Amino acid sequence: MDLLSLRYFRAVARREHISRAAEELRVAQPSVSRTIARLEAELGVPLFDRQGRTIRLNRYGTAFLRRVERALDELDDARREVADAAGLDHGSVALAAETLLPLSELLGAFRTAHPNITMRVFQSTPEVMRDQLRAREVDFCFSSQPLHGPGLDAVRLLREEVLLAVPAGHALAGRTQVTLADIADEPFISTRPGHWQRALLDQLFATTGRRPVISCEGDEPGATHFLIAAGLGIGLLPTIARTDPSVMPLAWLRLDTPDCIRTLSLVRREDSYLSSAAARFRDMAVTHFTEIAHFQQAE
Repeated sequence: MDLLSLRYFRAVARREHISRAAEELRVAQPSVSRTIARLEAELGVPLFDRQGRTIRLNRYGTAFLRRVERALDELDDARREVADAAGLDHGSVALAAETLLPLSELLGAFRTAHPNITMRVFQSTPEVMRDQLRAREVDFCFSSQPLHGPGLDAVRLLREEVLLAVPAGHALAGRTQVTLADIADEPFISTRPGHWQRALLDQLFATTGRRPVISCEGDEPGATHFLIAAGLGIGLLPTIARTDPSVMPLAWLRLDTPDCIRTLSLVRREDSYLSSAAARFRDMAVTHFTEIAHFQQAE
């Protein structure tokens, strides 16, 4: 039983699909199939239930996977810790976030300060983020809603009001505050269910016994500004997204309702090794968003 066999098994177990695991591992499918067969022969039990081309992790495989993931995670952390201690490389940081536009300034600053640190950035839904943290595919997730799961640690980066953005020529554009009743029939531009903007919108309207009218929904929160400015509807945006009217013709209003708040957190696995590169990124992220919070309070 060697490490390569265990890594092959973990990939197949996570995907429950030989071909997809082979693509992820960048090896030929027959090689993966033979490795799994040898591993099962060595253990003396089948790890998967097979029906045609379909495979499902069985109770032996489920128990074995828990141990394999723990062992491989420990080895990966050990490699990173030794490399940090010996100064063998400059490290790497992997991140996931629902939208990447608000992070561009932070990422650029970190790249300038640490040009030799390798960075990988993913755009992910909260559900995918949880899987990425579990699989240790990322060091951190930027989350605007709680990521539930055992062993997750969150550092609050920013707590800010969520505003209502409307096109500059909209009938509500001259107001500074509105109620939910004022916008009950307005078409909304929002993200798909699962993203924090949609979760907050549905939560606010649930208090009225109604559902919001959704005119446009997608997976890129950063596009919301442009769609609102184009007159396709109105939408909820965090204070950090507020733009200069001369750059983006939008009017910004407060909602007369409690808890119209977005909390941005940096989430990681408590049991994972925090490399020096990851620690430097965490510290820079905290400083960056602390400065943003102070700027917002000064406005």
